Amino acid sequence: MTFGNSQSLKAILGPTNTGKTFFAIERMLAHRSGMIGLPLRLLAREVYHKVADRIGAQNVALVTGEERIVPPKARYWVATVEAMPLDVPVECLAVDEIQVATDFDRGHLFTNRILHARGLSETLLLGAATMAPVIRTLLPAAEIIHRPRFSELTYTGSKKISRQPRRTAIVAFSASQVYAIAELIRRERGGAAVVMGALSPRTRNAQVDMYQNGDVDFLIATDAIGMGLNLDVKHVAFADDRKFDGHQTRPLTPAEFGQIAGRAGRHMHNGTFGVTGNAGGFDEELVVRLESHDFEPVRVLQWRNPELDFSSIDALGRSLDATPRHNSLTRVPIATDQHALEFLARNEAGRLATNAAAVQLLWECCGIPDYRDISPAQHGEIITRVFVDLMRKGAVDADWIAEQVRFCDNASGDIDTLSNRIRQIRTWTFVANHRNWLEDPTHWREKTRDIEDRLSDALHERLTQRFVDRRTSVLMRHLRDRSMATPEINDRGEISLEGHLIGSIEGFRFTLARSEEGDAKGLRNAASQVVAPEIAKRAERLAGAPNEEFLLATDGYVRWRGEVVANLAEGETLLTPRLIVLADDSLTGPELERVQERLNLWLRHTINTQLEPVIALSEPADLDGAARGIAFQLSENLGLLPRAAVAEEVKGLDQDVRAKMRKLGVKFGAYHIYVPASLKPAPRELAIILFALKSGGIRQPGVSELPQIVLSGRTSFLVDPEVDTKLYEVAGFKVAGKRAVRVDILERLADIIRPLIALDPKKHPGEPPAGAAEGNGFRVTVEMTSLLGTAGEDFASILTSLGYRLRRTPKVTAPVPAAEAVINEEAQDAVEGAAPSHAEAASKLEEAAAVEAATADLGAPAPGAAPAEPEFDEIWFPGGRRPDNARHDGKRFPPRQRREGDGAAAAGAASAEPGMRPAHRHGPPPDGDNRQRPNGHGRPRHDGRRQHGEEGKAVEGKPKLSGNKGFDKSQNRPPRDKREPTYDPDSPFAALAALRNLKPE
Repeated sequence: MTFGNSQSLKAILGPTNTGKTFFAIERMLAHRSGMIGLPLRLLAREVYHKVADRIGAQNVALVTGEERIVPPKARYWVATVEAMPLDVPVECLAVDEIQVATDFDRGHLFTNRILHARGLSETLLLGAATMAPVIRTLLPAAEIIHRPRFSELTYTGSKKISRQPRRTAIVAFSASQVYAIAELIRRERGGAAVVMGALSPRTRNAQVDMYQNGDVDFLIATDAIGMGLNLDVKHVAFADDRKFDGHQTRPLTPAEFGQIAGRAGRHMHNGTFGVTGNAGGFDEELVVRLESHDFEPVRVLQWRNPELDFSSIDALGRSLDATPRHNSLTRVPIATDQHALEFLARNEAGRLATNAAAVQLLWECCGIPDYRDISPAQHGEIITRVFVDLMRKGAVDADWIAEQVRFCDNASGDIDTLSNRIRQIRTWTFVANHRNWLEDPTHWREKTRDIEDRLSDALHERLTQRFVDRRTSVLMRHLRDRSMATPEINDRGEISLEGHLIGSIEGFRFTLARSEEGDAKGLRNAASQVVAPEIAKRAERLAGAPNEEFLLATDGYVRWRGEVVANLAEGETLLTPRLIVLADDSLTGPELERVQERLNLWLRHTINTQLEPVIALSEPADLDGAARGIAFQLSENLGLLPRAAVAEEVKGLDQDVRAKMRKLGVKFGAYHIYVPASLKPAPRELAIILFALKSGGIRQPGVSELPQIVLSGRTSFLVDPEVDTKLYEVAGFKVAGKRAVRVDILERLADIIRPLIALDPKKHPGEPPAGAAEGNGFRVTVEMTSLLGTAGEDFASILTSLGYRLRRTPKVTAPVPAAEAVINEEAQDAVEGAAPSHAEAASKLEEAAAVEAATADLGAPAPGAAPAEPEFDEIWFPGGRRPDNARHDGKRFPPRQRREGDGAAAAGAASAEPGMRPAHRHGPPPDGDNRQRPNGHGRPRHDGRRQHGEEGKAVEGKPKLSGNKGFDKSQNRPPRDKREPTYDPDSPFAALAALRNLKPE
C-alpha cells in the first residue's frame, strides 16, 4: 500500500551541512502560503525569526506545544512537528529531520507527517540519506533528491579535554557529565556554553548565542545539537559513546555518531571529529563510514494508528493497539500518553468519559507532556485534575492553576532548582496554550511565558556564572575583533576591558586577576596579547626618560615613575652591580635591549654621581705608597675606614701627604678616616645597598631601616642586635656600647673632650671650663649629651666603649649650723676684747636664728622621711692612665710630708682620695655625731675621731690619747687653706658668711 498524495512530493536527503533546511525555506517562501514542521521548539523559533525578518512578522505564525503567535492574516506557518496545524491548507508543506521517525517516543508523529501531511502544490520531506530506501517503499511516487555535503569531515583521534582546539563542541550524554566537563573547561580554558535538551529554548538560545558571538570557544552539549542547530563548530569531540535512550543504556549507532559529528564544519569550511574523556578510539571501519557518510539504511519506521476510535475508552485503547499493515512500519511501544490513558481509565476521569466527545477530550488531556519526568502516577494525577475541571466546570479551576504557577514564580536557586521550576512551568504553559481550557487563556499564556522567560534568564545567568569566566570571553573577542575598545588602565595599574577586570600591570609585568576557580591556562596568553601594545609603548617612553624619573630603593628595586622595572643584582665588584629588567615575555627583542641599555646608563650615572669622591680614591693620581693604599681602602670601604685598621700606615704619613689627601676630601679623625661628603643621606643609602648586595643580601635586617635613620639626622640611636655591625659602619655610624653614633658626631665629641683632658685646673687662669676635672679627667656636660642625643647609662656605655674609665666619689657636705657660728664668733670677739654691744648681739642672734630656720626648711629632712640618696662625683679618665697621677703645681709631695701648722688641712687631704678635690671644710657632720665641740679647740674629723688642741691634753678633761708620744699634730699639719668659700648670693650660707664678716665699730 502507499500513502498520501503524490503530487509534487520530494524527499531532499543527504548528510548534515547540505543546506536542506535552507532549501525548504526558500521553496516555501516562493509560494503564496506555506508550512514547515521542525523537530525542536528551539529550531522552530530560529526559523520563525529568519522568515519574519524577511517578509514581516505579520505574515508569519509560530505554533509549538508551549507557544502560539498567530497573526490574523498569517500566510506562513512555522511549527514543531507535533503542533503542525494540518487543518490549515497551504501551498507548500515541509517536514524536517524525517529520520526522527525511528525514535521510540516521537517517531510515530514524524511517520504520520511523512505519510499524511501534504501541501496543495508541493511537499518536501527533509532528512538523512539513510531514509531513501524506506521512502521508496512507502512513497514510491516521491522524487528523491540527494544533496552532497558542502565540506569534508575528518577524524583526528583522541585528545585530552583540556587540549581540545578552539570552536569545539564536546558531546556527552548526561547532565552530570556535561556539568563536569564544563567545570574543567572553565578552569583550563576559560569557560564554555552548555546546550542540553532539558534546558528551556530561551536558555538554550542564550547559551548558543554566547558561543556564536565568541564569548566562549567551547560548547558542551548532549546529542541535542545533532538536529537542526546551525553552529560555528570546527571540531566535535565525543566524551562518551553510550547513551540512555529512555529505556536502556546502549552504544550509539554509526548513524547517530554521524548526525552529531556532522555539526563540525559549516557551509564550505571543513570539520573534524574525535574522541576525548571516557570515549574509546573509533575503529577504522567506523571512521570510514563517518567520513564518507555511509550508514545502514532505515528499514522500519515507528507507527501508531492515526484513525482512533473515541466511542469509549476501551475502543480508544484498542485502536491505539492496532498494528500496521505495512512491513516498513512497526507499532510504537507504549508511549507516555497511552500510559496516562490507562491510569485515567481506572479513576474518576474514566467514569466521566461517557461519550465520544469526552473520550476525545480525555485523549487530548493525556497529551500533556511530562516535562518533569516524574512517575506516571504523579503525572496522571495532574491530567486527572485538568480533565475533571474541564468536564465539570468547562475550564481548569483558576485558583488551582494560580497556585501551581505561583510555586514556579521564583527565580532564586541553583541550576538544578531553576531547571526543575522551568520544567514545571512548561507544563502550565502547554495547558495555557491549549484552546478553550482556561477562562482567560490570554492572561495565563502571558503569565506563564513571563515566568518561563525569567526563569530561563536566571538559569542562563547561573550557567554563565558557573561555567564561564567573563574576563576570558571578553579577551577572546578582543583578540578576534581588533575594532573593540582598547583596554583601560587606571592610576593603580588595573586593566579593564568592557568593564571586566583583566589584571594589573606594573612596569613591564602583567599580573592576571585571580578568580575563585583559579586562572585558566589560556587566559594569561590572551591577556598578554591584549597588554602587549601597552608594554611596547612603555618601553619606548622609558628609553627616552630623564634620570629624574628613576629611583633605586632600599629593597633593591629600580622604579620608573613609581613602578618597578628592574632589580639590582650583585656584580663583579662592589661599585659595578648588575641590573635585571623585570618584564614579561611581551617585552623582547629591540625593545628589551633599549630598556636594558637605558637603565644601565642611569645606574652608572647614579653611582658615579653619588659616590664621586669615593670612586676618585680608587686610583688617586697624586698619591703613592702608604697614602695610595689608604685611599684605595677608603674606596673599597665606601668612604669610611676605622683609624685603628690603618694606624701604622697613618703614622708614616707626613704633613704634605696628608694635605694632598685632605684635598681629595679625606678627613683624619680620632676614630675614623672618612670622606665627609659621602656621609650625606643619598650616598649613604646607595652605599648600604651596594654593601648589602655583596654581604648578606638586600633583604637582611637594617638595609631598609638605616637609610631612614640617616635621613632623619639622628646623631645616635639604640643598636639592634639583629643588624650586622658592619652595616652600621657603612651607614656612617660606629657601634659604641648600647648605641650607634654617627662618626662625624663622634669626632666632634672627641674635639670637646680633648682640651678638657689636657687642662690643668690649678694652672688655668680664671674659672675652669665646664667639664674640667683634675688629674687629666673630665666630667660629662650638657653639651656632650645634647650632641649625642642621649645621657645616663647609654652615654656612659659610649664612653666606656671608647676606652674611657669612670671614677665615682661620694660627695660629702657638712655645713656649720648658723647659731653655733654666731656663738663661736661672739666668744672669739670676747677674747679679743672687741665684743659688740648688747643690741648688736641681740640683732645678730635674731638674724642667725632666721637663717638657721631657713636652712632647716631648705635642707633638713622632714621627720620620719627616708634619708636622701648619696651623691657622687663622676670623673672620666682616658684608658691606660692612672687617675692618681694628678699634677699639683707641677710636683707631688711625699705621702707623709706635712707642712708646719697645717695639720687640719693635711688631715683633710689625707682623708680624700688622690686626685680628688678635698671636701668642703664647712660641710655638715653626719646625723647623730655628738663628738664635735664648738669650743674652737678643734674641727670635726671625717673619720669620726676626736681632735686635740695641745699635746698631751684632752679637751674637756678627757684623758689624752696614748701612742704617738711627742707627736704634735698642730705643728706637723700642713698650713690651712685661707681662701674663703664662695656661696650663691641667694643661699642661706651667704647670709651667715656676711654675718661672720661683720667688724666692730
